[in-house]
Amino acid sequence: MSRSSDPSGEPRRAQEHHFTTHDGVELFYRRWPARAPRRGAVVMFHRGHEHSGRMAHLVDELNLPEFDFYAWDARGHGRSPGVRGFAPSISHSIRDVQTFIQHIQQTDGMAQEDIAVLAQSLSAVIAAAWVHDYAPRLRCLLLASPAFSVRLYVPLARPGLKLLHALRGSFFVHSYVRSTLLTRDPARQKSFDSDPLITRAISVNILLELYDLASRVVDDAQAIVVPTQLLISGKDWVVRLPPQHRFFDRLGAAVKEKHVLDGFLHDTLGELERDKAISLARDFLSRMFSTPPPRVDLSDADRQGYTAAEAVALARPLAMLSPRGIYWAIGRLGIRIGGWMSLGIRLGRETGFDSGSSLDYVYRNRPQGRGPIGRFVDRQYLSAIGWRGIRRRKLHLEELLRLGAQRLRASGQPVRLLDIAAGGARYVLDAFADGEDRPEAILLWDCDEKSVRRGRERIAERGFEDIARFESGDALDRDSLVSLEPKHTLVVASGLYELYSDNTRVSRSLAGVAAAMEPGGYFVYTCQPWHPQLEVIARTLTRQRDGAPWVMRRRSQAEMDQLVGDAGFEKVDQRIDPWGIFTVSLARRLVA
Repeated sequence: MSRSSDPSGEPRRAQEHHFTTHDGVELFYRRWPARAPRRGAVVMFHRGHEHSGRMAHLVDELNLPEFDFYAWDARGHGRSPGVRGFAPSISHSIRDVQTFIQHIQQTDGMAQEDIAVLAQSLSAVIAAAWVHDYAPRLRCLLLASPAFSVRLYVPLARPGLKLLHALRGSFFVHSYVRSTLLTRDPARQKSFDSDPLITRAISVNILLELYDLASRVVDDAQAIVVPTQLLISGKDWVVRLPPQHRFFDRLGAAVKEKHVLDGFLHDTLGELERDKAISLARDFLSRMFSTPPPRVDLSDADRQGYTAAEAVALARPLAMLSPRGIYWAIGRLGIRIGGWMSLGIRLGRETGFDSGSSLDYVYRNRPQGRGPIGRFVDRQYLSAIGWRGIRRRKLHLEELLRLGAQRLRASGQPVRLLDIAAGGARYVLDAFADGEDRPEAILLWDCDEKSVRRGRERIAERGFEDIARFESGDALDRDSLVSLEPKHTLVVASGLYELYSDNTRVSRSLAGVAAAMEPGGYFVYTCQPWHPQLEVIARTLTRQRDGAPWVMRRRSQAEMDQLVGDAGFEKVDQRIDPWGIFTVSLARRLVA
């Protein structure tokens, strides 16, 4: 194996540290500081069942002494706390990655553009999902044998596990993987077999969620624009190869490369002949850090991006007598019948399923309808995954509104809040309902007069008359936003830009938001990078403004962040629901 070119000739030694995750768990990690003028950092994520010590050999073998290296022990693994092989959800693990990267940035002064991520197997899926969902401005991403589809050799294993999980709740699946299925290197086999920190079991919830996550990431890989290298083990008995090839084919990165390593088993970077893989990784890292980070322009994604093509296809009428035309006609009939029984469906049909009135009903989440059957139908309607995501989005909005207010007060600035499309004003008033840290002033806008009247009533009901007012306003009118005085320090746009596919129109609104704000203020905005029911919505539901089919063009998080960044903001934090549907981000208004 290659050894370090460090002038001292000695292997690099790790420092041992901990960082605190978003939910208060202290995870263990190792850091190997650069021994030459630092060019960047490589953050490594270990395979399932393993820990950071299993990747330590790469620090010397990659032969990059001018880079800091980091590697953690995921929760429930190695020297990190938690039940062995368990995480509350795979979305927890994705957010752990976000928290770890933020910790490195804050603790060691590392710019995000100077960070490369290297991940293997299950962690490669989690890292790819993090890049998809959070759109970090990484220098590059290296994935080794990502576990987009784990081989389960027992017939009907996956549906069987789902059934047992539903009946028994949480339990653990013992891994069938032996060291001889991972690598042909006798030393690596022996160390794996004797390592007391190896976690042989995995919780069934993580295993099942992994399949859903992997499917979403592979299907929507075009949203990933970070330069990416994919290393595939040609003789992998642990994960299937076709999904890895599909992922690469769909990748949206302008710079991407794929290498199939013939004869390699699953532990790509720990194989007997791993010099081949490590040389490819070293060369990729060197090339990516030899030039400035590429800037990907997504401003025209509304005209020629993959989500634009998707929206055009959804808007195209179907032949009435075709199988799909008949299928969706039956779906629309079901919505009409459901509207007779379910109050929520009826409200959506009358006001538009994207209206403030409809969303306010979804927020309340109390089934109503004609008798027990009507309430049952309404319960099914309110339990749709999109509406569950909307309710989770509300919680994230409240959290980031409070965080923005706390940051403003910490810097000595007043909190003057503006919601440019408030609907029923529910999430703003709920965010500050406890009476502590209320804003000095709240201005709520909406172009729907029903929402304005309902919002004014809610202000009075909740006792906010002394600081809040609700006015009719057009959130897409830049001039109206520019004219607002005094300037606001905390602005929110929730569920607004998702309704408009035109980036030019959205950019004008964002420019107005920036002009309506004090420098150093905070902007809370939402995005819908993914939705599993786009065709259901487009073929059966109608929108508020014209009663036409509700065809949505998704924006990737990278696209939305670019539009916000071009308006003069820098994203500082983000939340996303467990299904990857809705994000809520917090951005700071830059000083001109």
